[in-house]
Amino acid sequence: MEKHTPGPGPAHDPVDAIIDQWAAVRPDLETLPMAVFGRIYRLAAAMRGRVEKAYAPYGMGLGEFDVLGTLRRSGEPYTLSPRELAATLMITTGGMTGRLDKLEKAGLLSRSPDPNDRRGLRVTLSEHARELVDQAVGAGLAQQRAALESALTEEEAEQLAGLLRKLLATTA
Repeated sequence: MEKHTPGPGPAHDPVDAIIDQWAAVRPDLETLPMAVFGRIYRLAAAMRGRVEKAYAPYGMGLGEFDVLGTLRRSGEPYTLSPRELAATLMITTGGMTGRLDKLEKAGLLSRSPDPNDRRGLRVTLSEHARELVDQAVGAGLAQQRAALESALTEEEAEQLAGLLRKLLATTA
């Protein structure tokens, strides 16, 4: 790879400033990976905040939405085991237990014995939570769409999604 220099697009951004600082003290570094991943990290953080605000009116943050949304998109009867939830969300079973306790206390899900495994549990989405998640997912997507449409055409957004899929496939 060659040394990275800012390309077309908006004027100098904070990532360019970081790259310029590295170039001043370590001109031998090839900083294109920093340019790509620095922007991905900053974009993820910015969008996390916007989406979190979109979920707030529905009484949930990102962690709660992740659990409830996973149950919702699993399809009827909107039931999974805690282990299935934890694996999908890439969190520990201990972290999952805390989230489930909070959501059960709020009446958004219930836990019951697994009829096929006497040591296991099943977690089921409540009807009220299903309605909340359906509204919240729309609000979160509206924030994401607004961000995309403010900078990219539909074709560019699709191209970016494809490129990120390709990159993720080689790093995950």
